Amino acid sequence: MEVSALVQRDRAPRATVAAVVLAVVVFVAVLLWSKWFPYVAKAVETGRAHGWSGSNILATGGVRPGDPPSWDAAVSFLWAYASAVWKALVAALLISASLQALVPRAWLLRALNRRGRFASALAGGVASSPSMMCTCCTAPVAVTLRRNGVSTAAAVAYWLGNPLLNPAVLVFLLLVAPWQWTATRLVVGALTVFAGAALVAMVADRPGRAPVPVPPDPEPVAGGAGIARRFVGSLSKLALVLVPEYLVMVLLVGAFRGWLLGVGGLAAGVLAVLVVAVVGTLAVIPTAGEIPIAQGLALIGVSTGVLGALLITLPAVSAPGVAMVARSFGWRATVATTVLVIVAGVLGGAMLSLVTN
Repeated sequence: MEVSALVQRDRAPRATVAAVVLAVVVFVAVLLWSKWFPYVAKAVETGRAHGWSGSNILATGGVRPGDPPSWDAAVSFLWAYASAVWKALVAALLISASLQALVPRAWLLRALNRRGRFASALAGGVASSPSMMCTCCTAPVAVTLRRNGVSTAAAVAYWLGNPLLNPAVLVFLLLVAPWQWTATRLVVGALTVFAGAALVAMVADRPGRAPVPVPPDPEPVAGGAGIARRFVGSLSKLALVLVPEYLVMVLLVGAFRGWLLGVGGLAAGVLAVLVVAVVGTLAVIPTAGEIPIAQGLALIGVSTGVLGALLITLPAVSAPGVAMVARSFGWRATVATTVLVIVAGVLGGAMLSLVTN
């Protein structure tokens, strides 16, 4: 019996290490396929052409500002959006399943839950940099982090850091836009991800509130078959719960995008920046989708304040992303994060106006 117990204790660490190594392999492989290789190619292409080859996804299907909601607008937008992000969504689900099934929660919490909210936000924001996903694609990973006990500050910073501090998008902006656009995105984005996430945690994690219940780690499994079963089970649960609501929300945004596009024309000055900040927070775009939108608006003479607001709010969060994280984040953190992004959009508009004029 004693020999058997020693053998079991020896196998458990080996199984844990094997599972973590597999998680790292999945992480690197899916990001090479979905993000790193494509972005390097895009950067080279953009540098040679000295211009952006993408189009405004919100105008897909010929939808114009003020057009009423329609099924055609919804379906055409869903198809265009899914075509642009499907690789990133698959990568996000695989990474989420790996974190859930293969990485010990103690390791995850030790890496991201630091002493103090700002330190946790810093850890979450830095951890987000390699994955470079849009707000909707990073939502499943943020949900998994929160469900596994990662602090509000770290989870929010990871969710916001992916789109706002995406190094590839910063490079793209440097190549095709005025330097002031990149400076605004970097400065306001960093404030939003690090200081903003800590502020959201301060609002959401009120004193006396019970912490998020963290399920215990599953028993270590030996052999590839056991690891594979756990991974497939986690992946299936994520796909069955998150993907349907994601698709429904993208359809709704697509159906109403004519009205969203037309709202900005109803206001002027400071009010326009605020209205556009709210609209940008609701809209959903793929990674770097804000670049052709902002460039198109700049060509028709839209104010720098509006452009600065869109450079922050369009990538940061979206209605589908909010819907996916709401249950795991809680309503306080979800609402606080949404308000934070709107305020950051107004700050982005003010900064771009200041550094441009």
